[in-house]
Amino acid sequence: MPFSRYLDSKRECLRSLVKELGQKFEFVSVLGTDCQATVYMANKNVSSVRDGSGECGFVVKMHDGKTFYEYSLSEISGDMKILADKISSSAKFVGDIDTVQGASVKDEPLVKSFVRESDFSKFTDGELLAFCERLKDEIIAKDEKAVNAAVMLQPYTVSKIYISKNRELDQHYGWANGICTVTYFDGKIVQPREGHHYYLISEVLENLPKKVDKLLDKARHLAKATPITPGVYDVITDSSITGLIAHEAFGHGVEMDQFVKDRALAKEYVGKYVASPIANMRDGAGATLSAASYFFDDDGVLAHDTQIIKDGILVTGISDVVSASVLGTEPTGNGRRESYKRKAYSRMTNTFFEKGNDKLEDMIKSIKHGYMLFETNNGMEDPKNWQIQCTAEYGIEIIDGRLTENYVSPVVMSGSVPELLKSISMISDDFEVIGSGSCGKGYKEWVKVSDGGPCLKVKVKLA
Repeated sequence: MPFSRYLDSKRECLRSLVKELGQKFEFVSVLGTDCQATVYMANKNVSSVRDGSGECGFVVKMHDGKTFYEYSLSEISGDMKILADKISSSAKFVGDIDTVQGASVKDEPLVKSFVRESDFSKFTDGELLAFCERLKDEIIAKDEKAVNAAVMLQPYTVSKIYISKNRELDQHYGWANGICTVTYFDGKIVQPREGHHYYLISEVLENLPKKVDKLLDKARHLAKATPITPGVYDVITDSSITGLIAHEAFGHGVEMDQFVKDRALAKEYVGKYVASPIANMRDGAGATLSAASYFFDDDGVLAHDTQIIKDGILVTGISDVVSASVLGTEPTGNGRRESYKRKAYSRMTNTFFEKGNDKLEDMIKSIKHGYMLFETNNGMEDPKNWQIQCTAEYGIEIIDGRLTENYVSPVVMSGSVPELLKSISMISDDFEVIGSGSCGKGYKEWVKVSDGGPCLKVKVKLA
């Protein structure tokens, strides 16, 4: 699929609007967004194709030498002078006008188009829905205790254009999530899931069926899983739980709009040890290829690869243009919006721990009694007090250096962020980033994210 023809047709209008508003403001930019998403789903009771969370519209950002202002609109057309007058008289300041003030934006010259080709157009709606139906039937047929199954494909494409006085950027890319779940009854009902995610939907179609046997084996074990005995344990995290720790333990806490509002304790620890000396953590749309891999952010800043923790030391946070301006730092390409109707915040993208030098089998052998935790469920963080609570879908007990058949579910991991990160004693040499998630800022402002990394050995409280 090509870059949005609609946005392409608006280039001259956007240039003219920037020029008109530039007579009143020191800095002006316009971001145009055209995102399309489709959801293909089949279970035992229904099959459907429906629109996903798409959007189309524009947001104007301005700076008067002291304060940032924004104005969003669904259409840009007509007389640009009249529209500019309306925007300049109606635009709202960003944040608290008494506190969110900073230097104007560096508007360095750049004209460039970015494309990551997808293969979505090679498949019809009928073909993708038929895939979901076949795989659903296969899951149910393989085990009589599988009372239902659901298969979902969620491809989406993004086109964005950014124009300021000196910059004209556009980008086009896509991502596809594939998920299969089973409703399994053996004394109790469990609903495990498996997924595959990539920018080529053909890769998802090839690999998702390979997860069926693993899905059903997991269901059989989870149906017999028992609650965990609360306590402090030696724990090994799979890549999903490692990503959850990265995301919750030190992701939200280093979003630098929280620094501006004095809501993050991490602000006081830049340049200090916050983790084990063997721990390294990164974030960035340019750090790896996954669900949050764009070419420039919603502030027109090119994608970064930001080192957050280096050898246990907190190096920097992640920022949007406004927070960087207020704090006197360089923006890191993390300015993101839920939609053109919403503010840009400092937001995580692809957040992960770097791989280490240990073998997973050696990590397991090093534990006398503990657990290996699997699969992100949810998590919460208190950036002000550095406390977290993260839930894994299940754990497998380790006894005398061996994984057993004893499953526990669910498992809640909680405690102090520095204590958890400083307890990291081994890091595996494998690596995976999982690109199927979304993240909210508080209870809203949802954006696509990914997280992951290697397996970690930590000591943490489980319940």
